[in-house]
Amino acid sequence: MKWIDTLEIVLALEDAHPDADPLRVNFVELRDWIVALDGFDDDVARCGERILEAIQMAWIEERDG
Repeated sequence: MKWIDTLEIVLALEDAHPDADPLRVNFVELRDWIVALDGFDDDVARCGERILEAIQMAWIEERDG
């Protein structure tokens, strides 16, 4: 899993943190959760605010159905 695998990351976050509110997760915490996911294998330095924002928005959309 790489930073560009937004949907895969979101689904893994849903499994790993089902009670988390994606609106309340700060970017540092979100980055740490993503890096800790099983199967995530990308350079942490390649991640920026835009990537995290896109992942957070996709997570919110996934929750809203």
